[in-house]
Amino acid sequence: MKMDSDLLPSPAVGLAEEEEADMNDWKLPLAFMKKRHSEKIEGSKALAQSWRMKDRMKTVSVALVLCLNVGVDPPDVVKTSPCARLECWIDPLSMSPQKALETIGANLQKQYENWQPRARYKQSLDPTVDEVKKLCTSLRRNAKEERVLFHYNGHGVPRPTVNGEIWVFNKNYTQYIPLSIYDLQTWMGSPSIFVYDCSNAGIIVKSFKQFALQREQELEVAAINPSHPLAQMPLPPSMKNCIQLAACEASELLPMNPDLPADLFTSCLTTPIKIALRWFCMQKSAKLVPGVTLDLIEKIPGRLNDRRTPLGELNWIFTAITDTIAWNVLPRDLFQKLFRQDLLVASLFRNFLLAERIMRSYNCTPVSSPRLPPTYMHAMWQAWDLAVDICLSQLPTIIEEGTAFRHSPFFAEQLTAFQVWLTMGVENRNPPEQLPIVLQVLLSQVHRLRALDLLGRFLDLGPWAVSLALSVGIFPYVLKLLQSSARELRPLLVFIWAKILAVDSSCQADLVKDNGHKYFLSVLADSYMPAEHRTMAVFILAVIVNSYNTGQEACLQGNLIANCLEQLSDPHPLLRQWVAICLGRIWQNFDPARWCGVRDSAHEKLYTLLSDPIPEVRCAAVFALGTFVGNSAERTDHSTTIDHNVAMMLAQLINDGSPVVRKELVVALSHLVVQYESNFCTVALQFIEEEKNYTVPSPANTAEPGNLTPVRDSPAIPRLRSVNSYTNIRAATTARNLNKSLQNLNLNEEGGPAAFSPGNLSTSSSASSTLGSPDNDEYILSFETIDKMRRVSSYSSLNSLIGVSFNSVYTQIWRVLLHLAADPFPEVSDLAMKVLNSIAYKATMNARPQRILDSGSLTQSAPASPTSKGTHIHQAGGSPPMPSTSSSSLTNEVPKPPAREQPATRPPYTPTLGGQAPHSHQFPRTRKMFDKGPEQAAEDGDEPGGHRNYISASLQTGLCDWSAKYFAQPVMKIPEEHDVESQVRMERQWRFLRNTRVRKQSRCITQKGVSRLDDQIFINRNPGVPSVVKFHPFNTCIAVADKDSICFWDWEKGERLDYFYNGNPRYTRITAMEYLNGHDCSLLLTATDDGALRIWKNFADQKNPEMVTAWQGLSDMLPTTRGAGMVVDWEQETGLLMTSGDVRVVRIWDTDREMKVQDIPTGADSCVTSLSCDSQRSLIVAGLGDGSVRVFDRRMGPNECRVMTYREHGAWVVKAHLQKETDGHIISVSVNGDVRFFEPRAPDSINVLQTVKGLTALDIHPQANLFACGSMNQFIAVYNSNGDVISNIKYYDGFMGQRIGAISCLAFHPHWPHLAVGSNDYYMSIYSAEKRLR
Repeated sequence: MKMDSDLLPSPAVGLAEEEEADMNDWKLPLAFMKKRHSEKIEGSKALAQSWRMKDRMKTVSVALVLCLNVGVDPPDVVKTSPCARLECWIDPLSMSPQKALETIGANLQKQYENWQPRARYKQSLDPTVDEVKKLCTSLRRNAKEERVLFHYNGHGVPRPTVNGEIWVFNKNYTQYIPLSIYDLQTWMGSPSIFVYDCSNAGIIVKSFKQFALQREQELEVAAINPSHPLAQMPLPPSMKNCIQLAACEASELLPMNPDLPADLFTSCLTTPIKIALRWFCMQKSAKLVPGVTLDLIEKIPGRLNDRRTPLGELNWIFTAITDTIAWNVLPRDLFQKLFRQDLLVASLFRNFLLAERIMRSYNCTPVSSPRLPPTYMHAMWQAWDLAVDICLSQLPTIIEEGTAFRHSPFFAEQLTAFQVWLTMGVENRNPPEQLPIVLQVLLSQVHRLRALDLLGRFLDLGPWAVSLALSVGIFPYVLKLLQSSARELRPLLVFIWAKILAVDSSCQADLVKDNGHKYFLSVLADSYMPAEHRTMAVFILAVIVNSYNTGQEACLQGNLIANCLEQLSDPHPLLRQWVAICLGRIWQNFDPARWCGVRDSAHEKLYTLLSDPIPEVRCAAVFALGTFVGNSAERTDHSTTIDHNVAMMLAQLINDGSPVVRKELVVALSHLVVQYESNFCTVALQFIEEEKNYTVPSPANTAEPGNLTPVRDSPAIPRLRSVNSYTNIRAATTARNLNKSLQNLNLNEEGGPAAFSPGNLSTSSSASSTLGSPDNDEYILSFETIDKMRRVSSYSSLNSLIGVSFNSVYTQIWRVLLHLAADPFPEVSDLAMKVLNSIAYKATMNARPQRILDSGSLTQSAPASPTSKGTHIHQAGGSPPMPSTSSSSLTNEVPKPPAREQPATRPPYTPTLGGQAPHSHQFPRTRKMFDKGPEQAAEDGDEPGGHRNYISASLQTGLCDWSAKYFAQPVMKIPEEHDVESQVRMERQWRFLRNTRVRKQSRCITQKGVSRLDDQIFINRNPGVPSVVKFHPFNTCIAVADKDSICFWDWEKGERLDYFYNGNPRYTRITAMEYLNGHDCSLLLTATDDGALRIWKNFADQKNPEMVTAWQGLSDMLPTTRGAGMVVDWEQETGLLMTSGDVRVVRIWDTDREMKVQDIPTGADSCVTSLSCDSQRSLIVAGLGDGSVRVFDRRMGPNECRVMTYREHGAWVVKAHLQKETDGHIISVSVNGDVRFFEPRAPDSINVLQTVKGLTALDIHPQANLFACGSMNQFIAVYNSNGDVISNIKYYDGFMGQRIGAISCLAFHPHWPHLAVGSNDYYMSIYSAEKRLR
């Protein structure tokens, strides 16, 4: 609601107490505010998952090219003295040159083998150009598409040239020979990785890029011009997938510090821990760690790959830190490519980050391609220095005294940092830096439990967090953990997997492949597990079996069905819901599971859930039963019997209060229709015939004097506002013209489309015949026809049906579908219309192929292929064939009925698809392509199964995907409405303060006593004749309903806020309205005389009105102009809605459960005209058309609940009102104007007053003891409780002083002394007490 207009002038009295909102407002339950009412029932948009490595690679071959020429320095480098000498930690001068060369080569190979033991290593020591060529081409040949590494050490040759050459030797080592990088590229091919350890190495990287570009251009030229000489040559390989690591920039020399190895870059890449520790000791800060020397470092105990030893732990910390730096600094796709695609490349790049840090301290800048952002200053390096410091400070005592090694606190501290990020962070913030470390910690048993707990809390933040965790590479770790038998990990792993699968369901295959499903089956079967963990387990299993045959088989063998059936009656609703969905999915198109279900009588166990208090659970049960009957396998007599039983059980939900359930019901029944298509075609034809021969008297066509709804005059009708939940808003679109070629079927009762404008809204016969699906496909059966069929079948003798026993299951289900096609909730009726029309289309096509062909618009019939055992249903089918909108919308096939009993024979005339028949150019030549299994012939494309698919493929409700969203959204976060600081909560508090103020101020006025009530504070011409009027209890809005639309006015400002169409069919009218949740977020309930209830939100503000829900509150009501229509009373405290009217019961609906909870028989033969209830005393008072007033106590059984009947009125009771106080009286008034007061415990009235005769409307003010009467004689009288007239209103205030029209409705404001009056001359006025009082 708008806030500014709601602020009422606050009087000076009692401001202090007024600030306290009424506590009762906080306690009142809210109706229809659950997720299913506020959200669209559909799954979340799938995030594009980029975390899976599409092209995981291996480096399979390594070329180690060393140009050292030990003992001879190259001419262009002047070395310092002393100078860096060590190559691969060996001093080349300490042995003979040849031996040194071989030892260094062997050592380098060992260093690489630590990172990739399985690769093929080839050394090329001081080679010639040919040797390099031979080496590279042979390695590429063997590696095929995999990656090859080329390591070049150029310490014994000149620096690379600007022309893009590196140097090798001639055979007898008398000359340096240049080797072009272009040739090297050609021999190495792609994908490759190059490591250059030489001065000016950056030059090579630049040349490499230029040559690669040159190649691309040559390729393009050759592609355009085939005669080009290049086109005849073998195409040069593309260099896109090549990675390079160079020791320094183009202008830099390698460091010559004698304390460092000569191949510092190689050492960083292949022995990072060793060099990192040496470098640490060379820093000034190392003096702070006493007793640590370079010699001591050599003696660190342990192995690199044993995490429990000091050396192994340092290596582990180093891996975690470099991985974390990379993940935080690099763009995601580059991180994936360099750090997750190939183990060796990932190790080299992690170590390259160290090289950058160490070499920059010696004025050398290592270069990589692709280039990385600088990382040498990253804060995580300080954590590394600290870890090294802690480790080294223990060394002297460990080595000398043999004390035990204390493990580093690094991982525990990083987990704490992650925990701080989770608990303290704001909503929109950068991702946590520690995520890759959490991944590393999963490897360690010590921290695993804590890491999983924090990871779960992180994933709970939403789908973005799950995507991040997957991109870091968490998947293989959590998959492997499913092999662990530790019970304490179970709840955490189940939670984490539920989060992952809710975001990316494609992981189902990985789970089944690794037998992960067994883990969740055991969790589900473990009765000691809390319900929420079993719920997550069954959700995970439901994803595993979802449209995945291997998963269905695996879970069927794992006894999933029996496990699920045991938990159907669990007290936890979400568990019941998912158990049902899981069952529905395991036997969806998987017959072995269906038969297993039959053996365990699964369908009978599911029946109990059809009356579950939670709508979502009922929905899931309907889904499960729908897929149970919707299997495409062969039917035996036994399975047909089961299908019939299930169908009749489902049919009982026809009047369920929740549209979500009814939508699922249509889909479930559509499976049955597809299954027994030929039977349904027969029924459809019978109904169509019957409907044509029978005319239903439509009550709205006969205008009687008692009918107070004259046809509207057009000029005054403003354009109606479209309402977004009415995709088919029946009044705002033109009647869909029927398919031209089908008009000779006489299915349309009106004959042709009627013109339509808002002006003739209430008279246009086709105003409601346009109920269709939004995509403009033309329907055979209009809404009118279906509606008429429904009414015919309900009160005409249809025993004349030939060939189908009248009460057969198929007839019953057809009736149910007809009923659902007239459902007040548009989405339900749209779905039902689709199913009915699909069958009607087939039935009429099959019944009269000749007449259609004669009509001249269809001249060709395509072959209907013979099918063996029943028609296949293609589960995977492509797009369903949509009838086109042209006149030849039947495209070019007339399907035959599926031959279930005997094989179909080909029709005599079968033109080939190529042979054009006369006039065939009129037809779209689109052939439907269905995604078939390989075993079927291609010509099945046009078989009738194609059309069956039209139903099954286009009918889905999205319920399961919508339910799965629950697991993708944060579960641990406190909901916004419970967060005291949230906007939602503040707005609510503001509304409650406003309510308190309205109550207090109005009470002041009514306690003083109202002596007059004739001050006209509002008058306006309503777009339609007002039939019901209702004040909003707390803001300045008033709702005025005419026959089928609602107008909202702001009575303080005198302006119209909104006007929209209620969506009821044209022969019905709105007879009652209520505000639900009036104290908070108001909804408007409208009741029409066909028994339908609709609930709206977002009205009277800037948004579009939306239908929250709608259902058939009373069934079997026949709309008449003389009846009471439908009357309702709403009890906010209990969420109960009392409904009655032209029926013999008072029906009570529980809006929380969205189901009928009680039918109280009125015991009278006339209609109920007025209802009033009191939740404190559980009493319901009903006024009836025969003049009786009946009191019911709803706590008692149906036979004894009528506790009192007063028969003092001689005529129709206009209003019966039960005062809400503990000893409140009943006040009732009849048409004759006699007002009677009853004490519910006394058998006779305690007071009688006489007012005007011929009452048409009356209301009683709940607070001020006033009642107002409106009569046919065009005046309003207001009385006080003593029966004295305090005001008589006959004329409108204004210049002309026009006489007021016949009163059509009256209503008091629940708090203020305001009276709203609607009259037959379209005017709507509001009267109030004198100004000085207000």
